[in-house]
Amino acid sequence: FLKSKNVSLDDITFVKNGNEEYVYVVKKLPAEETVSYLKEIFEQMRDSLSFPKPMRWGGNKIKFIRPIRWILCLYGDEVPDLEMFNLKASNITRGHRFLGNNYINISSIDEYEQKLEENFVILDDTKRREMIRTQIIQVATKLGGVYMEDEDLLEEVNYIIEFPTALYGEFKEEYLKLPKETIITPMKEHQRYFPVLDNDGNLLNKFITVRNGNDYMLENVRKGNEKVLDARLSDAHFFYEQDISKKLEEYIPKLETIVYHEKLGTMYDKMLRLENLSSSYAKIFDVNEKDAKRAAHLCKADLTTSMVFEFTELQGIMGRYYATISGENQEVADAIYEHYLPRFAGDDVAKTNIGVVVSLADKFDAICGFFSVGIKPTGSQDPYALRRMALGILNTLIENKVSVPLDNLVKISLRQFETKAEFDFNTVFDEIMDFMKLRLKNILLEQKIRYDVVDSVIDDISLVYSVVEKAKQVEKWVNDKNNLSNINTFTRIYN
Repeated sequence: FLKSKNVSLDDITFVKNGNEEYVYVVKKLPAEETVSYLKEIFEQMRDSLSFPKPMRWGGNKIKFIRPIRWILCLYGDEVPDLEMFNLKASNITRGHRFLGNNYINISSIDEYEQKLEENFVILDDTKRREMIRTQIIQVATKLGGVYMEDEDLLEEVNYIIEFPTALYGEFKEEYLKLPKETIITPMKEHQRYFPVLDNDGNLLNKFITVRNGNDYMLENVRKGNEKVLDARLSDAHFFYEQDISKKLEEYIPKLETIVYHEKLGTMYDKMLRLENLSSSYAKIFDVNEKDAKRAAHLCKADLTTSMVFEFTELQGIMGRYYATISGENQEVADAIYEHYLPRFAGDDVAKTNIGVVVSLADKFDAICGFFSVGIKPTGSQDPYALRRMALGILNTLIENKVSVPLDNLVKISLRQFETKAEFDFNTVFDEIMDFMKLRLKNILLEQKIRYDVVDSVIDDISLVYSVVEKAKQVEKWVNDKNNLSNINTFTRIYN
């Protein structure tokens, strides 16, 4: 050890850590200027960058999301001798592409933010976000309404804008006759507009958008945005009228043209499995079997409609509208929408009896189907969102306080694939139960339940809701100081 560090016995010290004693060597190295390390740090930063869709620009082999035009780098008031992407670092930056100066001399970090702001670039993302929010609220108030809050949309707009200026636009009132989702979706998902509501929550024929720039020629900007949205809503109106010209039932044959997965057949095949599975689950849950089977029969039909083909985010939503227009009862229509729930973390789960049954059937069919053909999530790879579906199943069972054995639901679904794929039933069943167990464990840990408490209740997850309640009660009990002596007594007896 001493030889490897090139030191003698006089240079070592002994440090006690608990019951262990360690030998330390303290070496004093000559001081070096920080700036001499910047090049190495710079290169490490560059090489560590990763993006979902990196691209090469010009003759560079290094990948980045956009072309890099300049590099500003200061150490104090000194410009280090650094180079990246074939560009040398300097003390020059640029302002807004159209409103700011092309060359802004930065002599220190203290003036950096102010000089950028003078050139129409708001550097501080928190400040920029609040500017956008404040402006949107002001515009909505002038319109006599409120904007539809959406933090994800606000965040997206915040990072594509350097200098925000909010403005409003209008669209034809006749479009308000459409289902509100067919108006809101093009606004938010395609145009990044904020819908405006009246004080009762009804959609107005107005929207708010944010321009990357000042208020110059704002009327022209408004007209341009209105023109783009009008084209979108005109398409939506056409698709809607075209879709409701037929009953939802009539769209089902087209499901045979949509491949679900090459090893699992078409969406029509999946629909048939969902009918059988929902029928079986309805008996277990003691709900109307006829309605459950009908909802399963229709739940994927809207995938073949023009509206959902154009706006995929509306699957299930349009199915509910079209089912109602086609004369289906409300329980069936609601289940068509609910069977996709939850769609993302924090989303609502299915709440109606039929909705719960079809939602569980849809998700169990996916998990059991993919596991039966050897397709399972690995590491960070989960192309078919099976983890999300498993969490959806568990949260649906928990929030609805369902006391139905999970293993029975898995077995019923898995049996549907015995004649369609070659696999060992017991092995795949165990894999699925372990998969579900790990997801439930994560749910409990996210609820801040102690890991040892989770481990004590997670062995048998047949009754999911009971496991969660048991974990909460055990957690409460072990955290009670009055039970500490009992815990010690039980531990001694067990040992």
